[in-house]
Formats: sequence, structure tokens, C-alpha cells
Amino acid sequence: MPIYEYRVTEKAAGCNYCRHGFDALQKFSDGPLTTCPECGAPVRRVITRFSACVSEPAEESLALEEKLTSYENEGMWSHAAELADKSGLQERAMDDYKKAGYNF
Repeated sequence: MPIYEYRVTEKAAGCNYCRHGFDALQKFSDGPLTTCPECGAPVRRVITRFSACVSEPAEESLALEEKLTSYENEGMWSHAAELADKSGLQERAMDDYKKAGYNF
């Protein structure tokens, strides 16, 4: 669901909530709000700038994940734990160490 920003239509009207703008989480099918939910002053939807970022994992990350999963699927918990530990995946390493029978 998108988040829409609203502001009061007349600066002199409204409360602090709508005068400075507020966000509303709404479905696409919902119509725009016409009044402030706090004071009832007339509001309008404001178009805001946004940016989107799509990133893909690096090949090294995919290879690491594949190797870890392979070790885990084969029951090689200590190998998986060691690799996860060296790669900075501390929580996963601890889980694998525990499955390998190590007590911490």
C-alpha cells in the first residue's frame, strides 16, 4: 500500500498536524482524503519526490549463499559455521555451530 502525503489547503486553517503535512497509508482503491483526521480542515494530496533503488546481490554473495546452503543441506554444520563466521554472518554461524554440537 502506498503512503500519501497531505497538507491543509489554507495555511491559516488547520492544526499543527495538517499545517506541516501528514502521511496516510492507503490502498490504491481508496479515494484521497478531503479533511484532516485531527481537526477536520480541508486537505489535499501533495505530490512528493521519491527515489527507488533496485540492487542485485553480487556474484560473490550468491556463491557464498550457495556454498553455505550446500553445506547445511549435507549436514556439514561445522563447515557451514566456519564459512559463515569468516564471512561476517555471526548469527548464522552460531546457529550452525549449535547444530554441529558445539556449546557456547
